[in-house]
Amino acid sequence: MTTGARPQHPFDVRHADVWKIAIPASVAFITEPLVGIVDITVIGRLGDAGLLGGLVLGALVFDVIFSLSYFLRIGTAGLTAQAVGARDPRDGLLHVSRALVLAVLMGLGMLVLALPLHGVAQALLAPGPGVSAALSDYFFIRIWGAPLVLINQCLLGWFYGRASAATGMLLQILLHGINIVASIVLVFGFGMGVRGAALGTVLGGAVAAVLGLVLLVRHYGGLHRLLSLAPRIDLLDTIALKRMFGLSRDLMIRSMALMGAYAWFAAQGSRMGEVALSANAILLNLLMVVGFFLDGVAQAAEQLTGKAVGANWRPAFDRAYGLSFLWGLMIALGLGLAWYLGGPLLIGLMTTNAQVQNYALTYLPVAALCALTFMPAFVYDGILIGTTLNTTMRNGMIVSLLVFLAAAALLQPLWGNWGLWAALHAWFIARGVIYAWALQRRRAALFSAPAPA
Repeated sequence: MTTGARPQHPFDVRHADVWKIAIPASVAFITEPLVGIVDITVIGRLGDAGLLGGLVLGALVFDVIFSLSYFLRIGTAGLTAQAVGARDPRDGLLHVSRALVLAVLMGLGMLVLALPLHGVAQALLAPGPGVSAALSDYFFIRIWGAPLVLINQCLLGWFYGRASAATGMLLQILLHGINIVASIVLVFGFGMGVRGAALGTVLGGAVAAVLGLVLLVRHYGGLHRLLSLAPRIDLLDTIALKRMFGLSRDLMIRSMALMGAYAWFAAQGSRMGEVALSANAILLNLLMVVGFFLDGVAQAAEQLTGKAVGANWRPAFDRAYGLSFLWGLMIALGLGLAWYLGGPLLIGLMTTNAQVQNYALTYLPVAALCALTFMPAFVYDGILIGTTLNTTMRNGMIVSLLVFLAAAALLQPLWGNWGLWAALHAWFIARGVIYAWALQRRRAALFSAPAPA
């Protein structure tokens, strides 16, 4: 990755440095599903199944759309962390500025293409008449918040890249808090139904985006100084733009492969009947909760290893690498055990259907084991993003997806749902092994000889 001599900027990595980022990031990430739960509860209490179905499908549409823009956050975080490590006096300003410009253009593009996007969603999901109308109401209000969502992704990446995870956490809590309160007021107080839930989401995003931009401007001493630090000629640097677009492309492909694997898992469960589909969905949702906590460790690995690469200081990289895996393992063991022991209670709370409960309990042990097998993939994701080894991440995800599909094709006919879960484990393990092998081969190239004093 690096060529020629570069200056070195030594720094230490401590356990506290990992937790300083991991805890706020985990808290921020875990607030995301809370909003969906509140929205479903608010609309669900209206007693109209069509409204609830429209809300669920509408939220799913935007989850898919915005997951493809995930690169704005993680790409900005990795580039910013490297800039911080290299003692960039502009503190990653050019990286977040380019990302913000791209976010605004993408958001405006989504507004222009709102009608075609809505048509595709209706065609693919094929909702009934009542659900279709509610889906449309939700979609055409929520779409106005698209630029705001993308702007917030960039800002969060900049905050996390600078290790300002507490600020990122507070912005996320503010965003989701306003969303929840506004949704309740607009749905119950003003009788707006799913339109109120959608508008609450837009309002939360607007407040967080404005406040995040204010914090960004204040960090650089005002708008005039910020503009002087990011002249147009630097923003349009062709090498930097090519690097950013290459990173964005690879991370988008990686996200599509990730979504494809989970979609395949859900589809295969559906083919085994409603009970298997529902039980697998419950267990997979519990796995996602574990993932939110491990995402915090991955965020710490991303910032610290990225900073080490920018600083050209391998001892810090090796220390961050080791501590990230140590704490990732500790968290995975604790959460996996809690999931296994608390599984019967959680499953009972999530469904009252006795068949689904029994089916889920049967596969609880193999599902809870995922907390351990997918931990390395999470940590390596953070390291590869921080070091901007985007092609390694992209290729590893594609190859591991092929491993998953091959394992599912072989094992599911033999062992049924046990085989499907075994294939999921094979996917997680394959990602970890591929990333470990590829990173080991490229680790030395991340650092160069120190520049002469």
